[in-house]
Amino acid sequence: MTTVSTPVRIGGDGEDSGLHAVLLDMDGTLVDTEDFWWQAEVDLFAELGHRLTAEDRTHVVGGPMSRVIDYLLGRTGVTLSPAELTVLINQRFVDLLAGGVPLMPGAERLLNTLGAHGVPAALVSASHRHIIDIVLRSLGAQHFAFTVAGDEVARTKPHPDPYLAAAARLGADPARCVVVEDTPTGVAAAEAAGCPVIAVPSIAAIDPAPGRLVLPSLEHVDLGLLRTLAAARV
Repeated sequence: MTTVSTPVRIGGDGEDSGLHAVLLDMDGTLVDTEDFWWQAEVDLFAELGHRLTAEDRTHVVGGPMSRVIDYLLGRTGVTLSPAELTVLINQRFVDLLAGGVPLMPGAERLLNTLGAHGVPAALVSASHRHIIDIVLRSLGAQHFAFTVAGDEVARTKPHPDPYLAAAARLGADPARCVVVEDTPTGVAAAEAAGCPVIAVPSIAAIDPAPGRLVLPSLEHVDLGLLRTLAAARV
């Protein structure tokens, strides 16, 4: 991994667009795994004698795992420890990943565009390292300068720490790092870090706000748009 210590010039035209990097969430943003997490939770709790509802899903989408576990234990009252429940859900999820992970529409094109124009990209996820490493087999580790996992920072999303850590590792100004997220939890983390945000909601609704653009799909995200969002912070 090469650490970037100066603003990154992209596009091959020698013009500083103000865009230093793009920081991307994983689950529900680049890969269609939110259904996998939900299925793992639904199946497990059905076996434990509890039926999870669509309302429950709005509370667990986007993690982090600690918040998901606390909610599910409080909601159902099952007599498992947080550590035991975490292991069981993660194992169910890993089993579902065995057949590969589908990419979200527009994800491959966006990652290829960033690579072709020399824009540094980092994957910033609330998922744990072993989950990220499995998903990268489908997503492609070559697209990222590095990845940040939820169990590698003191505080994960919705705290700003993961995005601040990624920007610092790139030597980039967070205000010029565009974040792409799909959940309110991730958006909150990115905005707390001072990053402009593109939100592509997966399950829970996200409203537009200053410094936040809400789009229906990654297919609407292009280099010009990323440059425009970063330049607005210059």
